[in-house]
Amino acid sequence: MSLPSMGLRALLLLGLWHTGRRSLASAPGLQDQPKKIAVIGAGIGGTATAYYLRQEFGNGVKIDVFEPDTVGGRLATAKIRDYEYETGGAAIHPLNLHMKEFIEKLGIPQRKDTPSKMAIFDGKELTFEESDWFIINFLRMLWRYGFSFIRMHMWVESILDKFMRIYQYQQYGYSFSSVEKLLHAMGGDSFLTLMNQTLEETMRGEGFSQNFLNDIVAPITRVNYGQSVRINGFVGAVSLAGADSGLWAVDGGNKRVCSGLLYHSKSELIQARVTSISVKVRPSKTGTTTSFYEVNYVGDSGSAHSLYDIVVIAAPLHQGKSDITFSGFSPPIPSHYPGRYHQTVCTLVHGLLNVSYLGVTEPASEFTVSDIFTTDSKGSVIHSLSSLDPVHIPPSYKRPPASQTNVWKVFSPQPLTQEQLHSMFLSWDSVSETRWLAYPAYRPPHRKTPPFILHNRLYYLNSLEWAASAMEMSAISARNVALLAHHRWHNQLSKIDQEDLHTRLRGEL
Repeated sequence: MSLPSMGLRALLLLGLWHTGRRSLASAPGLQDQPKKIAVIGAGIGGTATAYYLRQEFGNGVKIDVFEPDTVGGRLATAKIRDYEYETGGAAIHPLNLHMKEFIEKLGIPQRKDTPSKMAIFDGKELTFEESDWFIINFLRMLWRYGFSFIRMHMWVESILDKFMRIYQYQQYGYSFSSVEKLLHAMGGDSFLTLMNQTLEETMRGEGFSQNFLNDIVAPITRVNYGQSVRINGFVGAVSLAGADSGLWAVDGGNKRVCSGLLYHSKSELIQARVTSISVKVRPSKTGTTTSFYEVNYVGDSGSAHSLYDIVVIAAPLHQGKSDITFSGFSPPIPSHYPGRYHQTVCTLVHGLLNVSYLGVTEPASEFTVSDIFTTDSKGSVIHSLSSLDPVHIPPSYKRPPASQTNVWKVFSPQPLTQEQLHSMFLSWDSVSETRWLAYPAYRPPHRKTPPFILHNRLYYLNSLEWAASAMEMSAISARNVALLAHHRWHNQLSKIDQEDLHTRLRGEL
């Protein structure tokens, strides 16, 4: 990591946390705030949107958040015996500044860290097993792949350093009307090129060997996105960043952030499923007409509808994920945008691991690996296998060895069969399965992402996850959409789609 990048990141942290929050709601000359705003979806994106909308529009606006299921969305836990375990989004990068800001604001601590060791499995045996000694791991990588591992980290760092400009833009209140414009402002044409090349093509072009891609890069993309090195280069870089050290999680479960943001946004949670959105025109006091959005929904009390000045959809508008219909819009808004979401099945097994399944001959009591990644080979029916710690680490907790019953998390593309379970585990007393349509299927060439702006005051949050899906990406998109909604409501168009500001803003920081 270069000294200039360290300086920039330190300044970003200081700028975001210690210079005070900007408050457009109290800025002079801004009149006629909206009266009602709807947010559809209460995952990390929806609750962060409600939080940021409150910052932008102040306390006078009523914000309703619609969610038919539990708050948290793809951040979820499952209870096994006396403890809760993560089944959804589990890891947060140390440079995820919005997530860090959230837990600081909410007063939620990070989860206590538990030492872990990694191995790579090719479907027959472990091809790499991490040592307790850094120098041994370094020499093994150096012997097999030269300086490829270090070069990979440098390449990922160069992309992250450019993308982190988004925090400067957002701190100073700038927003973007499309994913393509946002990415171009951060990384120029090179970011758009990454979206149109596979990770494999990109890294081969940077001089990485196919063996390195197969042995090291593919296991990382499989555990993070359940997909191969043929995902696009940008999301591939985000995936590889997830292999950095210092990853953390929220004590008590990452979904706590969603509940906390909802509370601090002073929003009303409406537990109902939104079925349709339509445009309604009503006369105003001045004799002109004003348009509203009618949100129709179904809850435990039956069907109902409400009118809103602004609506933000924070749920995927794709086949298998949503059934919201749109009426009265010109041009028409589709119920489903192109592209599909990739299935990942999370299976929690409370049982005794069969270490011989991994080709291990040593006694289970001596097997200390906690995280097993897999190569993209025909023999691998799983994406990963991990010894799981509870979302709250009790005092004096120590992860059980493989010779004892423990909770194991298995990621796989399909539900595990009884035969597969029997091959992986000697015994078990409980199995919990969650099927996630967790993230898009990233297949270049990149099709144009869905727009942030669906209609005049109707916004779509999930556009950005078609560049890369992560908790922090949802938070970045939430901040962008809240700023975009504010600037367009008050006709502050100079704050939208500005490029090359990072050079000047760095000087201002």
